[in-house]
Amino acid sequence: MILLFAALAAQAAAPAPKSPAEQLDACITQARSDPAGAERLARMLGRAGEACRGAALSGEDDYAGAATAFTAAARNAEVAHEARAADYWAQAGNAWLAAGDAAKARAALDAALAAGTLTHLNRGEAYLDRARALVATGDMKAARVDLDLATKDAGDDPLAWLLSATLARRMGDLPRAKLDIAQALRRSADDASVQLEAGNIAAAAGDANGAQVAWKQAARLAPDAPAGRSAANALTQFAGDPKQ
Repeated sequence: MILLFAALAAQAAAPAPKSPAEQLDACITQARSDPAGAERLARMLGRAGEACRGAALSGEDDYAGAATAFTAAARNAEVAHEARAADYWAQAGNAWLAAGDAAKARAALDAALAAGTLTHLNRGEAYLDRARALVATGDMKAARVDLDLATKDAGDDPLAWLLSATLARRMGDLPRAKLDIAQALRRSADDASVQLEAGNIAAAAGDANGAQVAWKQAARLAPDAPAGRSAANALTQFAGDPKQ
C-alpha cells in the first residue's frame, strides 16, 4: 500500500505532458538561441513543427528554406482552421524577402493580409514587408498605399518611416519625404541608413549643408557598412569645396 501511495504521489508530482501547441512554442523559443537544436526538434514534431523549422532555418540564414517551411506551416494551419495561419504567411513573406524573391514574398503577404486576422503591429509589419516587395517589383503606387497603412499600425518602427521617406523622394514628393524622414530620425537617429536617407533628401531639396551633416553622421556611425560607405562616397562631391 505504501508503494502504491508513493507511485501515485510521483505521478501527481510529474509535470503534465506538453500539448502540441506548447511543444511548438517551446521549439520556436529554442530557435532563437539554438537554431540547430530547434531544427532537430522540429523534425521530431513532423508537420506540427514546420513553423519551428522555419524559425530555425532563419536563424541559420537559410531564408529560402525558412520561407518554404513557413509556407507549409501556413497551409497546415489553414487546413486545421488555426488562427496562426496568417502569421505564418507573413513570416513566409518576410523570409522570401530576405531570400531575394520579391514575387513569392508578395504572394505570401497577400495571403497573410487577405486572412483579415492580423492586428495592430503584426498587420503593420505585414504591410511594410508587402510594400518592400512591391517596390522591388516596380509597383510604386501600390507600395505607397501599403506604406501609409504600415505607418499607422507600425508607427513606432523607424523602418516604416524610413522606407516611406525613401519612396516619397523617389516619387518626387519632397515635402512628404522630409516629414517622414523626420519621424525616422526621431525614432532612430543613430541608424546610419536613416542618416544616409536624410542626406539624400536634403540633397534632392538643394540643401547641401544639411546633406553633408547627415552623410557625415552616417559615415561616422557605420563606416564599414553599406550605408556608411554610400554616405562617404556621396561626400566626395564636396572634397574640393573650400568651406569643408
